[in-house]
Amino acid sequence: YFTGLECGHKFCMQCWSEYLTTKIMEEGMGQTISCPAHGCDILVDDNTVMRLITDSKVKLKYQHLITNSFVECNRLLKWCPAPDCHHVVKVQYPDAKPVRCKCGRQFCFNCGENWHDPVKCKWLKKWIKKCDDDSETSNWIAANTKDGGCNHMVCRNQNCKAEFCWVCLGPWEPHGSAWYNCNRYNEDDAKAARDAQERSRAALQRYLFYCNRYMNHMQSLRFEHKLYAQVKQKMEEMQQHNMSWIEVQFLKKAVDVLCQCRATLMYTYVFAFYLKKNNQSIIFENNQADLENATEVLSGYLERDISQDSLQDIKQKVQDKYRYCESRRRVLLQHVHEGYEKDLWEYIED
Repeated sequence: YFTGLECGHKFCMQCWSEYLTTKIMEEGMGQTISCPAHGCDILVDDNTVMRLITDSKVKLKYQHLITNSFVECNRLLKWCPAPDCHHVVKVQYPDAKPVRCKCGRQFCFNCGENWHDPVKCKWLKKWIKKCDDDSETSNWIAANTKDGGCNHMVCRNQNCKAEFCWVCLGPWEPHGSAWYNCNRYNEDDAKAARDAQERSRAALQRYLFYCNRYMNHMQSLRFEHKLYAQVKQKMEEMQQHNMSWIEVQFLKKAVDVLCQCRATLMYTYVFAFYLKKNNQSIIFENNQADLENATEVLSGYLERDISQDSLQDIKQKVQDKYRYCESRRRVLLQHVHEGYEKDLWEYIED
């Protein structure tokens, strides 16, 4: 039989089914499907779509599309960014704050990245983009470093292949056959080119300094599950040495603190990269260095082999160090947030 919407346009059930299936499965449309009549803008409501579609896969896809549309349009809802997680997190106020999904993933409600205190979403977004854009920069420098006598340089970047003179840094074409001597030297132009090159090198070295430390902590956090497994084994060993389950919980607590500190340190390098030097930034860097050193010492304690002789000694050291790390992490974060509140921080616009 024929059926239609309030607009009066009627179509057979097969036409409706094929039309809706195409819109949903191929075009990914949900709540914006309109009447199939040419030029008609009347939207097909949810009940009509579900009534006219018989394929369960199409129905499931449609429900997913309208749910996703609802979540995307609601400022208080956000999909969990964890792979294969289909949960939605709801908040009372949309803000840059940490939220935790039922699956255990903690993320920033504002930007969807892992929780990144103390750096703000704006700077983290710029940093991620910069890391993507500059991923080949160090390779470019290596590819264009002079390692022979010829002044004729060809960029070894496959997407570039530019030819230039090593002496004056100008295009190679005007130099003719002067392979080893630049006879077109212009002192002002060459000095400006060299100065620009040195500034680029200095900027790259500064970026690599912060990037390497950022990546180092990120890499350590990726092995977090291995560390927990190792500590679980040590906890079992310690229980065999007449320690109760409660008494060995300090090791798990230490790993929790270690991972928190590494995550915080990782994002402090993003914050520091965009920070202008002033008295407050020096205090921040001192706090950062202190937390970094304490974190590495704690990490070293957790990697040690535990024997009966060193059991009590290592327990005391681990407890003292993770408490110190907790304290220094708290001081660092409090100082950064105080800077936000009092507008103490000045930034480098990269």
